[in-house]
Amino acid sequence: MWRDTIVDETRKVREEYAAKFNYDLEAIYRDLKEKEEKSEREVVSLPPRESVSLTTVQGMRRR
Repeated sequence: MWRDTIVDETRKVREEYAAKFNYDLEAIYRDLKEKEEKSEREVVSLPPRESVSLTTVQGMRRR
């Protein structure tokens, strides 16, 4: 079976990062927020997207 080396490497890094915090989601969140605050990148918050109801989708015509 074919394996994607980039996906494998990403999963390995993610596993190591989570293990560093003993898989504690709150600790991971705090670390990420701290990195975000120290970063010089602009953080952009987008408004929530309008949801589409199932009835709207069912009522759409196919072209």
